[in-house]
Amino acid sequence: MASGLTRRAALASPWAAGTWLAACRSGEADTPLAGAWLGTSHAVGHRLQDGAAGSTSTAGGTVQHCDVAIVGGGVAGLAAARVLMRAGINNIRLFELENVAGGNARAHQMGGMACPQGAHYLPMPGPEATEVTELLFELGLMRTEFGRTVANERHLSHSPQERLWLDGEWVDGLLPPAMPGSKRLAQYRLFAQRLTAASQGLRFAIPSHRVPWADGHAALDAIAFADWLQAQGLDDPALRWYLDYICRDDYGADSRSVSAWAGIHYFASRHGFSAPGDDESSDRHGVFTWPQGNAFLTQRLADPLGERLLTNRMVRRAEVQRHGVTLEVLHAATGASQRWLAKQLVLAVPLHVAARVLTTPPPALQAAAAQVLHAPWLVANLQLSEPLTDKPGAPPSWDNVLLDLAGPASPFSASLGYVDAMHQSLRPAPGPTVLTVYWALGGGGRATASQQRQALLDQPWNAWAQRVMADLSRAHPDLAAKTVRMDLTRYGHAMAVPVPGFRSSAALQALRTARASMRLHFAHSDLAAYSVFEEAFTLGHEAGAAAASALRA
Repeated sequence: MASGLTRRAALASPWAAGTWLAACRSGEADTPLAGAWLGTSHAVGHRLQDGAAGSTSTAGGTVQHCDVAIVGGGVAGLAAARVLMRAGINNIRLFELENVAGGNARAHQMGGMACPQGAHYLPMPGPEATEVTELLFELGLMRTEFGRTVANERHLSHSPQERLWLDGEWVDGLLPPAMPGSKRLAQYRLFAQRLTAASQGLRFAIPSHRVPWADGHAALDAIAFADWLQAQGLDDPALRWYLDYICRDDYGADSRSVSAWAGIHYFASRHGFSAPGDDESSDRHGVFTWPQGNAFLTQRLADPLGERLLTNRMVRRAEVQRHGVTLEVLHAATGASQRWLAKQLVLAVPLHVAARVLTTPPPALQAAAAQVLHAPWLVANLQLSEPLTDKPGAPPSWDNVLLDLAGPASPFSASLGYVDAMHQSLRPAPGPTVLTVYWALGGGGRATASQQRQALLDQPWNAWAQRVMADLSRAHPDLAAKTVRMDLTRYGHAMAVPVPGFRSSAALQALRTARASMRLHFAHSDLAAYSVFEEAFTLGHEAGAAAASALRA
């Protein structure tokens, strides 16, 4: 357990606000705040990167056999395993580096309360996400009534859904309010018009590869979203903050870092955008969410695997040969090494990992791996002993975001606010809860992302805990006194950032549309140039189906 951070120390830190003093109850100032780093085995993963993963020898020369080897137990790998088992192919093995599957959609428990360690919601899928819709029907989350598809409302985000901390009070929704006749409202309307014009004649969908890639998409992909906004005369600080927030939430980086295609895709592939009061039909649609976040889904995908799921396993080498695939697998906990022979291989890992694992990576993989930028993330879970005192305004919501117009130079600009893990509960009165805080650290380009990634490795738990506490205490001065424990999870390569030109990359196109070998199949959200559940699940499903087809050939 990390220690050394007391409430008094937090109050004295340069990140703290003076209002924290009012939050400390008598006798609590010197109580240590408990907490720890959780999750991702970056030290083990770096052994692969550094080429020091251990001996390649196998105990007694034993060789294990399977029909399909899947490397990576995130959403894509789990989806590939699901479609293989549904096809009657049960001799599969899924190798996962962590001690539990789920990738960026794993869960945690604090004080008996479940909370997410990463992805925490799933929007209602669109018509192109057929495989995701099928999964939701299978899990009882959607059903057909009188010819209409409806969601199980128990699993949709409860109201109130979103609120924004603005000028010392909470307001409904995440779009900063605009007065009638104001420049801000005019900018909102102008953005809606420019969005419609930019997407005219172009189709947008999730998953994005389900619609043809056109010259218009490529033109938008070639420039930064911020540059496109500036060229359209869209410069209102509140609008630009909102669009930065949207980009950081979905892509891990701000509007300066992602392409105009990505910025427009966010709205055009979902529910569009309209100025307040202009068109209520574009209000945010329902989203599925659970106390444990998307681990609700990944746990249900992993459970049927049983002994087919091998955790704490690092695949340090995979060689695709004429008659099969040879894998050298290291047990991360014991250091023991095994050799596996598989007829088919699904690589459901980030592109840079796939390029290191393969003994002979195809040129397209090497090129795409060099192009991709991954955003680092910090996820903090704060266990509270009692409800926070809320100021007048919008009531406590599932998603609670603090507006920051200070810009990228602000030390708080990485924060995306927090979700309340107990918001989905049916308890009659507020009580202890867990707040899950998200910081997207991928803005500012490759150098900045690299610096933030290194800071996550080098700076101690209590330094990051102070920053999280100081950020939220702007809206909740009593937070420090009511926080029992804070656990942090760091992701060095949480998600691919759709930087200008990456989605159009010829290398990425080649990996999505062609097979390097009839035995090798790539499956990871990197192939979509950004990371959401629908993309990862669909790509995994397609790779698993391709492996099943190849086995039967």
